[in-house]
Amino acid sequence: MVTHPHLLAAVDLGSNSFRLIVGRVEETPAGSQIYQVDALREPVRLAAGLSRDKMLDRASQLRGWDALKRFGERLRDFHPDQVRAVATNTLRVAKNAHDFLVEAENALGFPIEVIAGREEARLIYAGAAHSVPASAGKRLVVDIGGGSTEFIIGSHYTPIHMESLYIGCVSHSRQFFPAGNVDEFTMRQAELAAKREIQIISREYKQTGWDQAIGSSGTARALAELVEANSFNDPQYTHGISRGGLERLKRALIKAENVNRLKLVALKPDRIPVLAGGLSIMLGVFEELGIDYVDTTDGALRLGVLYDLLGRSQHQDMRTVTVEGFKRRYAVDAAQAERIGDLAISFYDQLGEPDDAERRQENRMFLAWAASLHEIGLSIAHSAYHKHSAYIASNADMPGFSRTDQARLAALVLGHAGKLGKLAQARDVDWTLLFCLRLAALLSRRRTDVGLPGIEVKATAGGFDVRLPSEWVTNNPLTDYSLVQEAMEWEKIGRPYRVVYTGE
Repeated sequence: MVTHPHLLAAVDLGSNSFRLIVGRVEETPAGSQIYQVDALREPVRLAAGLSRDKMLDRASQLRGWDALKRFGERLRDFHPDQVRAVATNTLRVAKNAHDFLVEAENALGFPIEVIAGREEARLIYAGAAHSVPASAGKRLVVDIGGGSTEFIIGSHYTPIHMESLYIGCVSHSRQFFPAGNVDEFTMRQAELAAKREIQIISREYKQTGWDQAIGSSGTARALAELVEANSFNDPQYTHGISRGGLERLKRALIKAENVNRLKLVALKPDRIPVLAGGLSIMLGVFEELGIDYVDTTDGALRLGVLYDLLGRSQHQDMRTVTVEGFKRRYAVDAAQAERIGDLAISFYDQLGEPDDAERRQENRMFLAWAASLHEIGLSIAHSAYHKHSAYIASNADMPGFSRTDQARLAALVLGHAGKLGKLAQARDVDWTLLFCLRLAALLSRRRTDVGLPGIEVKATAGGFDVRLPSEWVTNNPLTDYSLVQEAMEWEKIGRPYRVVYTGE
């Protein structure tokens, strides 16, 4: 595989469009910067294929797969560490998302992460903040996507408030303008529906305040191009979107009576089906948050993904920052977490698979994170604490972690103690990592540095061997009993687990 050491790529499976950008990393004395060198966009309109019972239809899936095949050709020579693909709202809610993603990953050639709404908001803010001039005050970033709209207030490169609301240009257009017809009453109903959703966050956002409002990505850029090219903006604004500009665009749309009859400069054909929905949401944003003008930027989710990917390659992984924050929030016993994590990693290092160094390093990190979070459920109750821990890891907002990451982490946390049968049918279990974590937790029950003997582990056909000095086991009957019980637990799910005593 040919690699491009200074290139990174981000793929965004949005509800309206699928996008790919390739960026070149430039190192400067002030830090790293990413410059876009290539971009592809496919108007897949995935959300338009979502039925009332949340199932993606075949036509929308085929459009998505075809687009990803073309992206896959562009990325064919990239190493997996140089590419990150993320999916947003439609694939968060679609009941058959897993079936779509299996074929989608085959088409693209890289894993695809379904990210939570607030993680999407965090990445959007990172992209926007890196693409606009530095500002001393706070920024409000609004990103109207196909199925959701993200609202972020931040300062410099740090988000302060992040929210994702279930309103988007595709879903809103389907609900209020299914045939493209637009009149005064329907437009007002669409605006009010958007306002009702935004009211959930408006009070807190207004109290925090902002000095600059920015509209990011596709819908905002499309609206800005229309109001600029057709001179709809208020006279004092030559760029961006003003409240007067939106009102004049609305009047033109109502006058045309149907979006397909609208004749405006810079109106792109693929934007016509979602224009009315996107416009009504932006009008609701302006009205509910009291905005008169927003600047716009192309930098959003995709650019944020690139900077996040760059941070991971430079050992500034947001996931590690998040785990450290959780440890403080839930008063984790740091010494015990480190003890179990180090021991689990030492066992993993004895196992030979996989050979890929980057994959092995990622697995080691997951073991350390799982050890750090396995007891966060104690903050709720000691009884079944591992279930509470897993629930938090699965459902909490965890910046940097995709939903796939969180599911994988939650499976390790859930499975580190108790019966294994509860995980027998789960898709997200890495049994090798779970073996290492469970053994480390079992041997660390005294919660002190007792000085363990040399313990050898080995992967066998579908199972594991654990080798310990017989003299040490004799002097530690509780551990001996626990290992026997552990072996029986693995045997119940059809995985051989042999405890071998050496030195007899």
